[in-house]
Amino acid sequence: MDLNKWQSLKKRMVINRVHALIHGAALAALFYYRITSISKSVPHLLIFAAELILSFQWLLSQGAKWNPVSRTACPDRLPADDNLPSVDVFVCTTDPVKEPSLGVMNTVISAMALDYPPHKLHVYLSDDGGSPVTFRAVKEAWGFAKMWIPFCRKYMVNNRCPQAYFLTEQTGDHHFLLEKTSIQNAYEDFKISLAKISAGTDSRVSKDHQPIIEVINDGDEMDKDPQMPLLVYVAREKRPSHPHHFKAGALNVLLRVSALLSNSPYILVLDCDMYCNDPKSARQAMCFHLDPNLSPDLAFVQFPQRFHNLCDKDIYDSEFRHAWEKWEGLDGLNGPILSGSGFYMKREALYRSQQLEKNVDTMKRFGSSKEFINSVYTHKKPNCMSDEQKEMEFLASCRYEKGSKWGEQVGFRYFAVVEDYFTGLNLHCEGWKSVYYESSRARPGFLGTAPENLGEALVQQGRWFVGLNQVAFSKYSPLVYGVLKMPIWQSMCYAENAFSSISFLPLYILALLPQISLLRGIHLYPQLSSPFFFVFVFLFVSSQAKHLQEVLTTGYRTSTWITEQRMWTIRCFTAYLYANVNTIMDKIGWRKASFLLTSKAADEAAAELYRKGMYNFDAPSLLIVPMCTLYMINMGSFVAGIWQAGKGNGMMLIESLIPVFGIILNLPLLQGMVVRKDKGRVPTNVSIVSLLLSSIVMAYASFAT
Repeated sequence: MDLNKWQSLKKRMVINRVHALIHGAALAALFYYRITSISKSVPHLLIFAAELILSFQWLLSQGAKWNPVSRTACPDRLPADDNLPSVDVFVCTTDPVKEPSLGVMNTVISAMALDYPPHKLHVYLSDDGGSPVTFRAVKEAWGFAKMWIPFCRKYMVNNRCPQAYFLTEQTGDHHFLLEKTSIQNAYEDFKISLAKISAGTDSRVSKDHQPIIEVINDGDEMDKDPQMPLLVYVAREKRPSHPHHFKAGALNVLLRVSALLSNSPYILVLDCDMYCNDPKSARQAMCFHLDPNLSPDLAFVQFPQRFHNLCDKDIYDSEFRHAWEKWEGLDGLNGPILSGSGFYMKREALYRSQQLEKNVDTMKRFGSSKEFINSVYTHKKPNCMSDEQKEMEFLASCRYEKGSKWGEQVGFRYFAVVEDYFTGLNLHCEGWKSVYYESSRARPGFLGTAPENLGEALVQQGRWFVGLNQVAFSKYSPLVYGVLKMPIWQSMCYAENAFSSISFLPLYILALLPQISLLRGIHLYPQLSSPFFFVFVFLFVSSQAKHLQEVLTTGYRTSTWITEQRMWTIRCFTAYLYANVNTIMDKIGWRKASFLLTSKAADEAAAELYRKGMYNFDAPSLLIVPMCTLYMINMGSFVAGIWQAGKGNGMMLIESLIPVFGIILNLPLLQGMVVRKDKGRVPTNVSIVSLLLSSIVMAYASFAT
């Protein structure tokens, strides 16, 4: 019997294709109008350039909509536990201040408690900061896990993250409630222990230390308690003079170290705040990896990233609904893009290409460790070596990768700070495929922590788009490198993500040029009497209606549509802008792209505003000033347009509607500047600076000849 099923989402596919045909025809009419009527003035050329860029991005987006599919796993049809392959779990953390140990250890414990044969489950924690806090915390976690895991297996607990489990009310018989109370008391003691460790231990992150590798549950202890999986702490060597390649470098060290201890054929990668919410996710992933029709070419199974701290009004669009909808579309091609966390990777896919490789020099490819090279080709758990510890430390050293293909052709790839996107691109170009699977909206496979304030959200997204720009404007661009090695539809999907940040150009043009044209009386769009007026109106209505249809079809409300529109404009004016500035500075050698860690520490004031559905504008001024300045320009230009129409100069309808749309869409920004008095309001100094800048722009536009 089949281990999984799939079905084409035909209704969505037909709607997508029909809309693409109609919308594309309207775009052709727009181009005809522009080409036949455009003047050589700078404003007209700029507005046409903005329309070309947006049309280009719309065209790229069609690849992910061409053939959406949905998949179902059948874990009850898997072979017996003894015949299941083993799984290694990689959890990455860096800073115990920004990533508090309690949350990290909950992720580790939830991974250890997966509903999978414990002797075939091995959990590795990468502490990239080499912090004594994390090292001591993982030992405490092991002690609590020895009580927690048997409890979960005995009572078939569904939520195996202790922090999340104890937040919910549980019912059962007398024996269950007694045992649950005992476990809960143990968890409270565990929390107190971690708090004492954090308070009494140096929490500074080290960038200069020897490799540290310790098996927390050694072989003898495993023999005594067969319910416990392997738990390993790894802090790779760090030296200021050696590049460490961020998360990709940490994952590659785990890949090598785990090869000597467990060498599991499949690997689950988790961010430190992304705990296992569905204990059956490993079995669900195996339904695809063990399918003989899929397995030979299948590199990874990607689960969606969901978040436990989102409220009904996800005002920062942290769930990225639109991304996971696209992943369903990509699943109908050769599979989704690798997405950072919550994926089950085939180890072999990180070692070799699907394309024929001859006369491979194993030392140059994999490095000089014979034991590691043997693990690559044996696909079995290696025998215990007398100098195993020394060999693992060598594999975790800075010098090991020198002269090898690590980060280029082997392991997670180093070229960009978005190691997930770039690794997935290379795997698909090498002939591998992937699968997107969502077990249930009611119980997602994994739950993480989303930013609860605007500043953190924009900084995080800015980091992503710096990395995507690194790929987009390089020899690995999906429109060049990808087209030659994968189907055109899939190349378009990768390109849509890679080039998404260039949206800042047309958005800035549309947020300034029509408004300035209102002040100057320059017509950029056809008048109401022209038939092409309705082409522009149709394109706007068509794009908005299609977006709304996609939101409602995926089970969300109209408020999500508004939020996604608002956050897209905010990202364009802030994160996208600075990502491109950073990219330019990187290209000319003024600044190197860096990995900025997003804080997972709780901020109660920000969380309270978020739960109320109120934007927290208490963010860096560089992020807020552009938004406020553009908002004021739009308000002023609209008033000026009405005034000119009242003088009998004629109504420039489209030029007037554009600022109206921006004003209404971003009303929370106006409230933050004028109405609100709480901590999350727009800072007064930001409002003053924005008022001055907008006044200068409008004065220049009004009086310049």
